[in-house]
Amino acid sequence: MGSGFGEKLRAERLERGLTQAELGKDLYSPSYISLLETGRREPTPEVIQELARRLELAPKALEAWSQPVTANDAEYVLAGLYARQAWDMRDYAQAASHAATAAQFALEAKNNSAWWNMTYMQAECLMKQGQLAECQRIVQHLLEHPIIAESDGLAVRAHQMLAAVSHGLGQLGTAVEHAREAVRLGAQLPAGSTIYIGALRALIGALAESGRLDEAWDYCRILGTLVDEESMGQLSGEVEWVIGNVAFMRADYEEGVKHHERAAKLLSPANDIELWARFNKASAAVRLSGGIVEPETLAAIERAELALSIVGGSRPEQLEVAFIRARWLYLNGQIPEAIERLKEIHSEKTALGRHTAGEVALLYGRALKALGRNDEALELLKDAREQFSYAGASEKVQQTMDAILEIRLAQQRAGD
Repeated sequence: MGSGFGEKLRAERLERGLTQAELGKDLYSPSYISLLETGRREPTPEVIQELARRLELAPKALEAWSQPVTANDAEYVLAGLYARQAWDMRDYAQAASHAATAAQFALEAKNNSAWWNMTYMQAECLMKQGQLAECQRIVQHLLEHPIIAESDGLAVRAHQMLAAVSHGLGQLGTAVEHAREAVRLGAQLPAGSTIYIGALRALIGALAESGRLDEAWDYCRILGTLVDEESMGQLSGEVEWVIGNVAFMRADYEEGVKHHERAAKLLSPANDIELWARFNKASAAVRLSGGIVEPETLAAIERAELALSIVGGSRPEQLEVAFIRARWLYLNGQIPEAIERLKEIHSEKTALGRHTAGEVALLYGRALKALGRNDEALELLKDAREQFSYAGASEKVQQTMDAILEIRLAQQRAGD
């Protein structure tokens, strides 16, 4: 069986974001999983069955694991290896190209499971590059494939990614629908499934952005019971991060700080600097949303900027971090400096999701209002209202309408 099996095992594990320890938990040691993946140990049929169960594979995928490696298999394995190497180097355009090539080899070999996974990886790469509409199209195609009927795990992954893409596009209602379906299907998976945990995180994020904070917090309570800090350190850190975000948004700042401090201890820039950048960006954003301008907030902004300068990041990510810095300037009374940054960010609003673009326009309008530039402020606030309406963020629409009404009443009084 050798390296063919090992490469497939490694591919499936990485597709699910699992460490060797997480995959082997309670039964197989990390070193044993490593021996299997490098072809230095042959698995028994019982081991194959158990690992496939843990990876939530479609039943027919087991047959492919036990077949000898053919020339076509070798081409698929090589293309998949190149895709993962490019992914590890954060060259997502190259990774997407290799993943598409691997998917084509798998399609020609009629290996539906391999085709699905490589196409999913291609979609992930597109999302990393900010090509959300194309990513959405590909994942919708994956969701419609017959193999979905054989595996709840695959369906959960597809709905979860569609939720994330819809969220990024500002389609919050659609994001909630896909995330709910992912959670419903994920609840049928084995206890402690990381895929189910990911589905819960997607639903919490979509609900929170939609302003449904109490419902989001209810799911946070469920999520907090599913992870173990000792055996799932990185994942536990991500869960603490999500729960902290919602606590901040509910104005429970003490609870938010507590969870984010835990997340900071569990997440490490040495393990994943890109994740570290996103955590600090999110931490700074929710702190500023609550008006928290203490030194730790500035430190989080600076860590996000530094980490992003190292990993590069997509243009939307760069704009989001720039917006966080602009919000910091605004809250610290540096209005002209904030306006300069907001002007540049707003000029590229089409690169952002509708909800984020609305946030930029809202803050830009408020900053202009603070300087007495009311006519300009009204134009920006109208833009914010349009963006929030498209995203289905009704609470934000109301906030924007209140800001518009305030300016018009002031103008009316001045006219009298």
